[in-house]
Amino acid sequence: MEHHTVLITGASRGIGAAAARLFAEQGWDVALGYQTKKAEAEALAAQLAALGVRAMAVGADVADAAQVDAMFAAVEGQLGPVDVLVNNAGIAQIGLFTDLTEEQWDRVMDVNCKGVYLCCRRALPAMIAAHRGSIINLSSMWGQVGASCEVAYSAAKAAVIGLTKALAKEVGPSGIRVNCVAPGVIATDMNAALTAEDIAALEEETPLCRIGTAQEAAQAILWLAGEKSAFVTGQVLAPNGGIVV
Repeated sequence: MEHHTVLITGASRGIGAAAARLFAEQGWDVALGYQTKKAEAEALAAQLAALGVRAMAVGADVADAAQVDAMFAAVEGQLGPVDVLVNNAGIAQIGLFTDLTEEQWDRVMDVNCKGVYLCCRRALPAMIAAHRGSIINLSSMWGQVGASCEVAYSAAKAAVIGLTKALAKEVGPSGIRVNCVAPGVIATDMNAALTAEDIAALEEETPLCRIGTAQEAAQAILWLAGEKSAFVTGQVLAPNGGIVV
């Protein structure tokens, strides 16, 4: 049986962890990227290994080129070439634009945008040589329409969409697909600070009258990674319940 390996950044929880479970259930070998949640990532890797696949947790700050290189080297050494890269690692910074410090701006851009660049740059040579591969970048509905009090996050996630579209055109002739998932409001730790009133308002604003689950966003990632989307590249798939259309 041919093995397929997926590397998912930010995989210790939320959408990344849900995607990791789906890939493992489909027989994929899974590398779980994390920055600080080592225990959670290692526990998840053990759970996935129990499904009969190879799984590993590997730490890296995706905004650091040396750490990204070391992460890929570790994955390649243990699981083989990365067939699918899921750039899911991300951070948010909520507050007034006029209160946003330069350091906060830089960190949001570094993790959410530069991290995608560094991981794509590291993954592509092997994919180009193999003439196959799939990259799925995580944006957000705020990258499509912008969010008040989340200017840096919105700007970074909009940049991810632009990167996705341009890179898809550039590497398509090499047999590589690059797509983007832009979730709406999803029940994850990133939205855990929202009050019950906030959630109720967002549910009312969403045509499907509820917020999404990490599993639903992960299903979009899995579909874009597989053969059923073989003719899909440069696209933004938005599991958002219709809140942005």
